[in-house]
Formats: sequence, structure tokens, C-alpha cells
Amino acid sequence: MIVTPTEAGWQVINQQAHGLMAAHLALRWAEKKRPIRWIETLVALSEHDDGQDPYEGRNHLTEAGAPFAFKASGYSLNQTKNMIRIGLEKSRWNALMLSMHITFLYEKKRGEDPALDAFLDQQKVNQIKWRKQYEATITEARYAYDFLQWCDALSLVLCRNQLQIEERRLEVSKGPDGTPYYIFQRENGSLGLDPWPFDNKRFEVHVETLQLHQLAFKDDQELYNALNDAEVKELSWKFRR
Repeated sequence: MIVTPTEAGWQVINQQAHGLMAAHLALRWAEKKRPIRWIETLVALSEHDDGQDPYEGRNHLTEAGAPFAFKASGYSLNQTKNMIRIGLEKSRWNALMLSMHITFLYEKKRGEDPALDAFLDQQKVNQIKWRKQYEATITEARYAYDFLQWCDALSLVLCRNQLQIEERRLEVSKGPDGTPYYIFQRENGSLGLDPWPFDNKRFEVHVETLQLHQLAFKDDQELYNALNDAEVKELSWKFRR
């Protein structure tokens, strides 16, 4: 979950909702610069945070009973395994993109957990096998994954409310072409990207948020019930070249 405190409690954006918005952003990418396996890459992007741990015990709560923000939770080996399984049931390309995402996120944690190390080793083997099954070059696979990662980063900037004031620029990430992209917000609220990577000169994206009016929960079941009954608000952003 992406959790933001509010005056009344918490604003929650599910990881899967963030992934869906990342896919919406990807659809605006200039057609001539799209990676190979376009549809499969989009699907992988939309599901790159799927397979989350079930709402059981206190999987989604801090010690104080607040909703657990994803940055604070480290990693879940079960979730990464579930994510690969979900992708693999669609196609090897989906699994390849998700496997590369796991490498990107968790290779820096190597040495902390033998089980994670073994899983990371297996991903290296899987990536070579799955790429060869598609007769895709390393460059093609890397371009597709870097595109996925860039869209993920842009969606996170918005969902985590990281936009700067007074039109100050914030680097999103390097795109699949190696170019750094910077986002900024104008006085009228519209967003710009420099350089502009999209075909459309104007477009809008949105994400669903859940408004919780309770600060702490006794267990995951209470949180789950509150999320299901929560007020839904849609956040939207207008991009303009």
C-alpha cells in the first residue's frame, strides 16, 4: 500500500492501483519508441506489484496498528514468488519483465537472507532461458524492462505526492533510451515532462484512493473491512506539453 496521512486518518492507494496507472502512462509513450512485445510489456507493468500477501494476522499493519506503507515493509519473498507465478501463467515475457524487476529491486539485499539469495540466483537463470525462448536480444529485453521501470517510477512520483513547488524539476528516472526525464508542476496545476516522451500533447491520468477515518487497527481483518467500506476518491493529473 501507498499510505499518506490525512487530517481524518489515512489515504491508501493499493499497489495494484498504482500499477494500473503506470500502464495508463505507458499507453501515452511515443509509438515509434515502444519496446517489443508491447501488449505483454503493458500487462507486466500493470501487474508488477501483484501477488501481495493476504490480509491475515498483521501482515499489513505496523506495530502501532497503522496501515503498513510499502517502503517500510522491506520485501516479502512470498509476494515475489506469487508475482512470478502470476506472470508466468500469462506468458514467459511477462515473467521475464517481472523477474528483471525483482532483480532491480532486491539484488542490493543480497547477503541478508539465504532464501532471497537463492531466489535471485534462480531469476538469473530464468531470465536467460525466457529471453532465449523469444529469441530476444539482451538489448531488446533491457529496453523493455527499463521502459517498465520508468513508467513505474513516474506513477510512484504521483502516487507518493513527490511533485515539487514553484515549477521545480524532479528527476523521474532515466528512460529506456538512457535519457533523464524531469517532471514539473505549473502554477495552473498541469504537469510537464522534459523532454516530452509522449505522442499526445495533452492527456489525463487518474488513480483510485481509499480514505480511512481511523488511525489504528487491531488486525488485518479490521483493516481489510475498513478498506472495503472506505470512501473512494479519484486523484487525477493533467499533462501538457
